Amino acid sequence: MDSPTSRTVTGHIDVHHRGHGFLVVRPTLTSEGLSAFIPAKELKHHLADDVVSARITRAEDGRWSASGLSLVHRPRQELYGEVVVREERVLLHPDRDVGAGEWPLETEGVEVQPGDAVVGRIDEDKIRLVRKLAPGVDRALERLLLRHGLRREFGPEAHAEVPQVLARPLTREGRRDLREVPTVTVDSPTTRIIDDALSVLPAGGDGALRLFVSIADAAEFIPEGSALDREARERATNVYLGDTLLPMLPEALSAGSLSLVPGEERLCVTAELRIDPEGRVTSVDVYESLLRSWARLSYTEVAAYLDRGEVSEPMAPVREAMPWLRAAAARLAVARAGRGGIDQTRDEAHFTFDEVTGEVSGIETERPTSAHALVERFMVAANEAIAGWLVERGIPAPFRVQGEPEPQAVADLDAFALHSGFAAGLGRTLTPLSLAAFARQLSGVPAEAALRSVMFKALASSRYTVVPASHFGLAARAYVHFTSPLRRYADLAVHRALKHYLRGRRDFPHEDPDVERLSLHLNERTRRAQRAEKERHRLLEARVMAAHVGQEFTGHVTRVRSSGLLVQLDQPLVEGFLPLESLPGGPYTPEARETSLVGPTRSFTLGMPLRVRVAFTEEHPGRIGLTLVE
Repeated sequence: MDSPTSRTVTGHIDVHHRGHGFLVVRPTLTSEGLSAFIPAKELKHHLADDVVSARITRAEDGRWSASGLSLVHRPRQELYGEVVVREERVLLHPDRDVGAGEWPLETEGVEVQPGDAVVGRIDEDKIRLVRKLAPGVDRALERLLLRHGLRREFGPEAHAEVPQVLARPLTREGRRDLREVPTVTVDSPTTRIIDDALSVLPAGGDGALRLFVSIADAAEFIPEGSALDREARERATNVYLGDTLLPMLPEALSAGSLSLVPGEERLCVTAELRIDPEGRVTSVDVYESLLRSWARLSYTEVAAYLDRGEVSEPMAPVREAMPWLRAAAARLAVARAGRGGIDQTRDEAHFTFDEVTGEVSGIETERPTSAHALVERFMVAANEAIAGWLVERGIPAPFRVQGEPEPQAVADLDAFALHSGFAAGLGRTLTPLSLAAFARQLSGVPAEAALRSVMFKALASSRYTVVPASHFGLAARAYVHFTSPLRRYADLAVHRALKHYLRGRRDFPHEDPDVERLSLHLNERTRRAQRAEKERHRLLEARVMAAHVGQEFTGHVTRVRSSGLLVQLDQPLVEGFLPLESLPGGPYTPEARETSLVGPTRSFTLGMPLRVRVAFTEEHPGRIGLTLVE
């Protein structure tokens, strides 16, 4: 019988590499989520992502534990592991982040040796060998792909549909012709998938400007329910794993026939925003369009124009349009500053790879420029305008929402700022304006990267939902993802909703349950992609820093734990761990809020600058060990 402290639930399993796990029950519109501890003995032959029913019990301290697990569904079909032989029995020891124990391995006649890395197909209580990894294959990458259920290749049905899309002629009927409007794309030189193009024209004698944000019309070519659509929905997003890209759509489409390359006619969906001289968006027009990009520019080229007036050769066709782009971005920046929120651009670490071996060779810091800020303002303005347009017409879509930060997170940010030499004075409740005022203090200071890292961590997680609500970090009343349908399925779903309305549909159900189910799926797949990207990033960081063991760096404390300190190095932008037992002058105890480690004669606090030495690295789980330099 169910009670407030004990009941039967259904959820999925998260496995910890130390052998235990957690039963995760996701929140819904009508119920809160929870996480229940699973002891190692209860996991047995269960795997990460298994959907199980279990009895959960809440202890006096409020924590839940799970027992009596019963398998409901196993989405995982293949398993990565290493071969072990015990008493002439060939077994598979699986990836420790996926499962515990050892499984009987049917080798299917393939000769294997202890320690071989293999991929097997799960067949009830045993594993059938699919392939043995060849020497030289990046085992860590293969393990990560299998761990998170990520696939490089598209299925045969999806592949079969690609030639049909490539052969489809452009349908110009019913579209506004924007081919003669000076239009530009701005991206990194290495970007192959170009979703968005920009145009700005003066609107008339009142000083208003017309901003055109035109986005590749992927929905026109990817029918809902097709094999390509099913694959895209399952993948949900592009996944970036350093030197490896797992695209949502086959690159023949996303980087080929649908990409907004210069000089080629493309079908688009355009959001046309009228911006008055004070930066207010006074009207929004949404329509299907026919476009031809006049020029492809890099962030570096646009920044050189904005900062120094330099006109590059590729910019020549759109030279007369550049002042209008700058003016529109400046107006939007003024209006946005008046309501608060923070820019989403920040310093990012990018890996470099050896051209011959393909091995990771270094880490470079990419700092946002005036060009990044310009593009970000246009993308945010378009996403927000489309969200408002949908809300006004009662059209259900996966809205992107972000709630207010938790009071504890605000307190930690306040403490971090104080220890870093800033008087944040955020109080108990953070607002978009107070957040913007704090963020403005950080520009150019030595600890900027660490401070911004902590600031972003203080914000609540964003998620998709059919219920439109505000986005705290952007200070937006409603927000969607509209500008990247070649990379994100949420954007593709928004385009479909727009196109249904533009083509006459009006019978949209209020808060459509199907859209909410899609939103929950996208949330889960987005989290999966983020976890995979983060794990790969940490592993590559550890590989790079292995060459720097013994070297000294400066950094700042970004998190305090009972077991030690997380320190973000100033250069390169990597995070390492400084264990509690290695700190001199102990013993140390964490404060209740874990903003400081307090010892008999000294303390270590959030934001404190430190000089550290790289002591060791571990590729799995991507760990960089540090020691303090006195």
